[in-house]
Amino acid sequence: MALRVCGPVTTDRQGRELIEHGTALFPVACYHDRLSETAVPWHWHDEMEILVVESGRTRVSVNGTDCLVAQGEGFFINAGALHGAWPEGEDVCCVRSIVFHPRLVGGSVDSILWQKYLEPLLCDPCRPWVHFPNAQEWEAEASRAIQEAWQAGVSEGEGFEFEVREQLSRLIFLLAKHCPGTEKRPSEKALREGERVKAMLQYIQEHYHEELTLAKIAASAAVSENECLRCFRSMIGSTPLQYVKHVRIQRAAELLAATDRRISDIGAECGFQEMSYFAKTFRELKGCTPGAFRRCSPQPADGA
Repeated sequence: MALRVCGPVTTDRQGRELIEHGTALFPVACYHDRLSETAVPWHWHDEMEILVVESGRTRVSVNGTDCLVAQGEGFFINAGALHGAWPEGEDVCCVRSIVFHPRLVGGSVDSILWQKYLEPLLCDPCRPWVHFPNAQEWEAEASRAIQEAWQAGVSEGEGFEFEVREQLSRLIFLLAKHCPGTEKRPSEKALREGERVKAMLQYIQEHYHEELTLAKIAASAAVSENECLRCFRSMIGSTPLQYVKHVRIQRAAELLAATDRRISDIGAECGFQEMSYFAKTFRELKGCTPGAFRRCSPQPADGA
């Protein structure tokens, strides 16, 4: 199971990630992300995701709730949860993460493992995420399980598949034992709001290079402009147009690092018609000019 580095997130019209994590025979993939250089934008997928912060601190946001995860701490994201991750502070932030399909642990839906442990977790909207700050022994054990599963997957030693599955199974058991469900359910309004935000995020991902207005973004989810603003502030903590700006700059940073194309061409492709505004916005969000960012990035391969 080769180690992968997250690139641009490709999603469908509902914002669901389209990347295949692992294979049909072994549906799990390990990632090593340097969030200081490439943040993980808002997205969701049918798989579960777990992570441990290797260095620095990261801000993980799930369904509109932010959580600060420090070095050595672990984090669980349930299937179907809208999430993203960003570095916190000036320190280099690196994260080891695993994305896996629940059937790797639970088997078929008619197995006792699925029905007793996986299904209650998957069907509980009150548990979209769990933070393991290592304050209690079981939390430290959960973080160790993530670390050991990741290391086994990356090293690919003899029988590593058994080790990966064993550690993931241990993690699911700890969640079932120490994080029971709650009777308090999210309101229909909150669930509906989440679906609307997913639709609007996907519209932005597909049209970020075009002229975007609040009216266009709101229309993509068939809501009013006021409702669009409220949903974004509630779930994401920013306005729609602020989010558009972040998406454009993130895409520009990826192109600057991976290609040798002219900076002005990259700015135009990412929706900036004026070079001065592109440079100003890039500095505002990345702390340096586009040219300086490129000089500090690894050189692209020939023909990139």
